[in-house]
Amino acid sequence: MNRFVIPLGVFLLLVVLFGVTLKRVPDRQIVPSALIGRTAPQFELPDLLAQEQLVNNSAYAGKWYLLNVWGTWCVECRVEHPTLLEIQKTGKVEIVGLNYKDEPEQARAWLAQLGNPYASVPEDREGRVAIDWGVYGAPETFLVNPQGVVVEKIVGVITPQNWAARLLPHIEGRAP
Repeated sequence: MNRFVIPLGVFLLLVVLFGVTLKRVPDRQIVPSALIGRTAPQFELPDLLAQEQLVNNSAYAGKWYLLNVWGTWCVECRVEHPTLLEIQKTGKVEIVGLNYKDEPEQARAWLAQLGNPYASVPEDREGRVAIDWGVYGAPETFLVNPQGVVVEKIVGVITPQNWAARLLPHIEGRAP
């Protein structure tokens, strides 16, 4: 029994130290992106919900849109889903839900169960479009302006706070 006490104590100390360090990071959701200020990569993918149709982001030319990378396997995607539904209700921006490396049946069931905040749901089963966008996990969200330029990126969950502070000011013309 005593031989486990010291390793367990060291482990618990490391967990506490890791937790405190994470809380002190000013904003874990700000990750520099090479795409900010550049034209959004073009894509054309099958639509998850209308499988015989293709989705491409040129359909959003002249409009603000969010490209939200998600998957049913992503725990944090479930956490942010209610916020995406609320953003959709505002009508201020359309959300394109890039379904990333997922099983189509599971993704359709997820949207049927939780609600669908997306204007379209391109299906990126191989992850090739995500690579073009510089995605390395989910959730990640990109804000694209009417000229087709990426103006903001959020890595991790979109919260009501970062929606109001980081995304909405761009859409409403209040961003610095």
